[in-house]
Amino acid sequence: MNETIGFLLNDSARLYRRAFNARTKGSGITALQWRLISYLKRHEGIRQGPLAELIEVEPITLSRMIDRLVEARLVERRADPTDRRAWRLYLTTRAGDLLHSMRHTAEVLNDEATEGLTPAEREQLALLVERVRANLSRRECLKEAL
Repeated sequence: MNETIGFLLNDSARLYRRAFNARTKGSGITALQWRLISYLKRHEGIRQGPLAELIEVEPITLSRMIDRLVEARLVERRADPTDRRAWRLYLTTRAGDLLHSMRHTAEVLNDEATEGLTPAEREQLALLVERVRANLSRRECLKEAL
């Protein structure tokens, strides 16, 4: 094996994002915006600061992304009842419809990316990558605790 696992995972993610962006160009949604909307679906009502940490972008970058999604009527900001300086983020109905169609695009792309793999190999690949992610997440948690 000539390449490290880190290089292969990173390069595969880059190629995946590029292919996803090419397929969704007409929608005006990028892979990063889709990722943000997907996280927001799982963590609806989250504040911008914790969401920025979750998707690993700078708060100012996230703020600009949210501004664009609010403009597109995909996300709405609601005042935080416990802190009047903060906003909580929620998806609109329109975003839910978009998530559904984007999920289909992602499934087709996943099928193309794993072409030639058996169903068992696809499942094993997902389990192995999940284990790598869990290992790295644990190390990050340990590092933060120190």
